[in-house]
Amino acid sequence: MKRSTFSAIGGWQSFLFAVGMYVVALFFSIFVCSSIFYALNSRTASKDTAKTIVVAPASGHEQLASVTH
Repeated sequence: MKRSTFSAIGGWQSFLFAVGMYVVALFFSIFVCSSIFYALNSRTASKDTAKTIVVAPASGHEQLASVTH
């Protein structure tokens, strides 16, 4: 009986699985790390370029907010 060519791949199955998992983990780690980097980097950039507007009260004295029940 002739041997099937697929039996030769069976020995490589665990190695190919490990390489595939490494590639998938590398892709997701790059994606996650770049997402975190851009999320943190955008906050510092927006603080530098954003202008804050402060509205001073017209009466000159401090007024506290209150909540009635």
